[in-house]
Amino acid sequence: MNIYALSSGRGPSGIAIVRISGKDTLKICKNLTKLKEINSNEVNYCKFYDPKNDKVIDPEALLLWFRRPNSYTGEDLAEFQVHGSNAVINALLKVLSEQNNCKLAEPGEFTKIAFQNDKIDLLKAESIGDLIHAETELQRDQAVKLVQGNASNYYNDLREKLIKSLSYIEAKIDFAEDDLPEKILKEVHNSVKLIHKDILKIIENNKIGEKIRDGFRVSITGEVNAGKSSLLNLLAKRDVAIVSDEAGTTRDIIETYLNIDGYPVILADTAGIRKAKNEIEKKGISLALGKSKEADLNIVVIDNSSKNINSDIKKMINKDTIVLLNKSDVQDKQNHKFEADTVLVSVKENKNIDKLIKKIKQKLSKKFTSNDSVLITRERHRLRLNECLKEIDNFLKKDQKKDLELAAEDLRMATRHLGSIVGKVDVEEILGSIFKDFCIGK
Repeated sequence: MNIYALSSGRGPSGIAIVRISGKDTLKICKNLTKLKEINSNEVNYCKFYDPKNDKVIDPEALLLWFRRPNSYTGEDLAEFQVHGSNAVINALLKVLSEQNNCKLAEPGEFTKIAFQNDKIDLLKAESIGDLIHAETELQRDQAVKLVQGNASNYYNDLREKLIKSLSYIEAKIDFAEDDLPEKILKEVHNSVKLIHKDILKIIENNKIGEKIRDGFRVSITGEVNAGKSSLLNLLAKRDVAIVSDEAGTTRDIIETYLNIDGYPVILADTAGIRKAKNEIEKKGISLALGKSKEADLNIVVIDNSSKNINSDIKKMINKDTIVLLNKSDVQDKQNHKFEADTVLVSVKENKNIDKLIKKIKQKLSKKFTSNDSVLITRERHRLRLNECLKEIDNFLKKDQKKDLELAAEDLRMATRHLGSIVGKVDVEEILGSIFKDFCIGK
């Protein structure tokens, strides 16, 4: 079956790209363009027709044809570049739907076929999806590294080391009558210990890869009526939260997704901390305290002119906190000192907010172990690595002289779990969840 889809956005636009893949791609291309010869890997200038009535769909268009296996999907593939009006797009898609053995592609189906034809591995397939959905520079940078194969190469290297160690263990089992030097078995044990250490390092990355992909959680907490909701609205550049002179306006948690100078952030405005006056406010304060514990970073907002600060607010302040002394337009000298990064601002006058943004970036960037480290971007990877680590633990605990066959099985399972991350084993059960979030046409 041949598949087709609009790969660019809906019109109107200058150009629209329609993609088709399958064994009859060349035949369909000739049918729609009336070209006798179509050159592969070249731009073919053409017209597109409706074969039923020879009516011109687009008089000036381009056709790119890629012969299998040298294409994105590994099958014959073509891209039609036409004028991007909805009328032209709809007419072309209608004609394609009328061709024999031709159907509209499902979301991610082109990439799924590429994976099935060994053009890409699972990590690259997932990273292509991440690149499509990237909204910040940090997300784009992470996705590009994955597309280029940084993580795949790392995991494949670890897997090959495990396979090599397993081969020595199996040799000892298969040729028990022959003496395998004790030095070899010791080297196997040391090699597996190093792999264990490498995987543990990846797992203990505080979920940074997932946070880059989904967003760092930053919580705005602090005093009532100190300007927390105004700060949220200022950073979001729109009215997200209700702002009022009445203290305790914010009761529930209000969240918004922001791109803060290249960093993906889920910013949460919470209820002000004080002695609650009713049950609803008490629950709001409880939610605020809970959100602050879950956050990657807390911005504690305090009125610079305040004389006394609530004890619960003081407990929140530590070296991983940013203290925002607001209302410097009322009192322009810093009125409080803390053992934490402190920024004196005026949210009302948008004063020193750039310093706050710079401080947020500094705090979040310190969570990175290394720019070149392999980061886990999905819970699926983390689960597989944990399973791999468990099997390696089992291997290292065994007496290899007595339990050699069981030790070999531990390594086999560890290899299988590691291989499933990049797709070296049967992964049919997870394909659907990976490709369902793709765009149609990709």
